This record gives sequence, C-alpha cells and structure tokens, in this order.
Amino acid sequence: MESKMKQAGTATLTVDGKTVELPILSGTDGANCIDVRKLHALTGHFTIDPGFTSTASTESQLTFINGGKGQLVHGGYSIEALADKADFTEVIYLLLNGELPSQAQFDGLTKALAEKAVLPQQTKEFYKGFSKDAHPMAMMTATMGALSALYEEVDIEDEAYRMDMALNMIAQIPVLAARAYKHSIGEDFVDPDPSLSYAANFLKMTFGKAGEDYKVDPVIADAMDKIFILHADHEQNASTSTVRLAGSSGTNPYAAITAGVACLWGPSHGGANEACLNMLNEIGSVDRIPEFVARAKDKADPFRLMGFGHRVYKNHDPRARVMEKTTHEILGQLNIDNPILDVAMELEKIALSDEYFVERNLYPNVDFYSGIVLSALGFPTSMFTVLFALARTTGWAAQWHEFHGDPSQRIGRPRQLFTGPAPRDYTEIAKR
Repeated sequence: MESKMKQAGTATLTVDGKTVELPILSGTDGANCIDVRKLHALTGHFTIDPGFTSTASTESQLTFINGGKGQLVHGGYSIEALADKADFTEVIYLLLNGELPSQAQFDGLTKALAEKAVLPQQTKEFYKGFSKDAHPMAMMTATMGALSALYEEVDIEDEAYRMDMALNMIAQIPVLAARAYKHSIGEDFVDPDPSLSYAANFLKMTFGKAGEDYKVDPVIADAMDKIFILHADHEQNASTSTVRLAGSSGTNPYAAITAGVACLWGPSHGGANEACLNMLNEIGSVDRIPEFVARAKDKADPFRLMGFGHRVYKNHDPRARVMEKTTHEILGQLNIDNPILDVAMELEKIALSDEYFVERNLYPNVDFYSGIVLSALGFPTSMFTVLFALARTTGWAAQWHEFHGDPSQRIGRPRQLFTGPAPRDYTEIAKR
C-alpha cells in the first residue's frame, strides 16, 4: 500500500525544558494526527492512551467513520448507497480491491467464492467434539482456528497469497456459521449451493434440510444481504484492531481472524444485539416500558437500555437508518405477531421523541434493529454474534491484507506506565 498521508504542519512540544517539533499528518477526511513515532527517541517519554481512543495505530484506505456527522464510508461510497444499491459480493470486492467490480470481475469473484466454499470432508468432524448446547461462538472460534491446520504454508509477503487466503476465509465463514447452527439443533449439514447468492446460500445452508429442495424467500435474502453489508467493516474497532495486532506477528491468517472472532464475542462488542434482545425480553410487554425508561433515566439504577447510542457516532448511526427500514419491511412481509417486537417498536418511538434520549443522542443503533430482524428471521439469540462475525470477516480479511501490504507496519508492541513495586530483595521462604 502506498502511503497517502500528507504533512499539514508541525506540533511543538516542550518536555523537561527541551522543545521538539512533531509532524502533523492529514488524510482524506477526519482529524489530523500528531506523529509521535519519534517522541521517545527525542524526549525519552511515551504517551499513555488507555483504549487507544486518541491514537491512530495505522494508516488505512478502506473505511472511514465521521461520528459527528453520522457517516460511514467504504472506499468513498456511503453505507446508505451500498446497502440500497449494491450486492454484498460487490462490497467484498470493494474492500479487497478499493474499487467496485465490473460485471466480469463480479462474476469471477462469485465463482471463486462458490469454489472456495467447498470445505474438505474432514472439517465435518470438527463438530463432533461439541455438545449440542455449546455456544455457537465457541464453535466458530474453534473451527476457524482449526482450519489453519489445513493451510499451514504462510507467505504473507506474497500479495497473491494474501488475496487467496482472504477469499478462502470469506467463502468458508458462512459454511462454518451454518454448521454451528445445524449442530446446535441436531440436524445434518447442508452443502453450499453455487447457484445462489452469498446471502441466499447461507440461508439455505442454515434453514434448509439435507436432501430437500429449499426455496429462499428473496425478500429475506435481500434483508440478510443488507445485514452483511452493514456489518462488513467498521474502521479500527476492537476486533479489527485485534486481527491487525495478531496478524502483525506474521501468524497464520486463520489464526489472526480467529482472534477477531474471539474478541467480537464480548457483550460490549459483537454481543450487543444479543444483549439488546435479552433486554426486550426482560421488559416483556408494552405496558412495562415506562418503568424501564424511568430506570434508564435514574443515575442510581444500574439498568441501562441496550441498543441506544454509540461510542463513535454522536449523531444517528447511519447503519441504523438502513436497518430501521429493513426492520419494518421484514415485519410487514412476515406478518409476525410477537409481543417482544411490539415492545421494540414502542421503545423505538419513545427514543426518537423523548427529550431525554434526543438531547443525549441516544438514538436506536444498528444493534437494536438487527436483533429484531434476526429474531424475526428465526435465528436464536446465540447466533446473533455468529452472523456479525460472518459479515465482519470480509472487513477483517481486507484489513489483514492491507496491513501486510503496508511497508511501514511493524509488529504491535504497546508500551505501559508501570506503577508496581520498586526493585526489592528476595527473601527466603522460611524468613517471610
């Protein structure tokens, strides 16, 4: 990757009476960055930034978020435009290549993904070691990691190798996800169907039955496709940063992606939509909403409404706008009578009109709507994070590929501010 950073000025820093100048770098959009790579060499000091909330760990040309304006962009294209007009396979191509595909390139990628989705027979044996009630995310981390044993030769310096591995993982993750679900309900696996789109194929492997003809509802397939697009990549979030950090050691790409899957499992990250639906179930009925809204407003009460607001977006989550429309379309299409969905719709109305929520920018986020849609489509809550991992594997693979194509990248090695005991003498155990 050729760097496109430009110097936009200098920052003057005085430390211990010594003044140094540090470059200020600018990109295409967003805040400028002070380049502190030589800070320690010049001053003997490091910076401290828990959570890396004020630190850019990399230059990237894939995805950009403007939280203040509520914008999410992949390769220059808004998430709204991609979700409205593109197919998920187009987004895969965009994230891996930086441009949208021609028809011939689209067809070539579709064919490649179909071919790579056919896994070796022995991979079906992976699941026999899991109990039926094993969490699907536990199966995902184990089986994705196990695939590294089938692709042991690692040549991350070869761009063709990296692209091949990226396509492998993107093609195989829907198969692993569908098998995790099938194992959990005790049904036989359904093999991939190369005649179907990426989303439709996943739905058939998940809800179809082996040996039977299963027709995928195009409305549901379109909703699934949109969910995949909305979750494909999201800049340097916790799981993406984990993939980059793990990949920085030169590890097997499957191992790097497995690290991302494990990170995503956390309730503060990929598990948020599952937590949101659990909250709706706790509320239970529309008449109890005022009680829980009051609790959310009470600072002394530990309860908080899940699925509202976002750490990055200080405005509407642009993915939520798309997901809101899809939610209402799906609920209308399926004509579902579910009291929990009634709770969700009423809670949505309150959050969009109540002054408390509006003033604090606590708008429904993508997790709020995606949990509702996935539940309506028949997925158990334990599968929600699996679907997130399925979609995000495209972003992880693209980020891993970009990292290794950037000559400025090094193995990750954060510093620390040590506050433990000062050096002391060892005392024999009998004298302590």
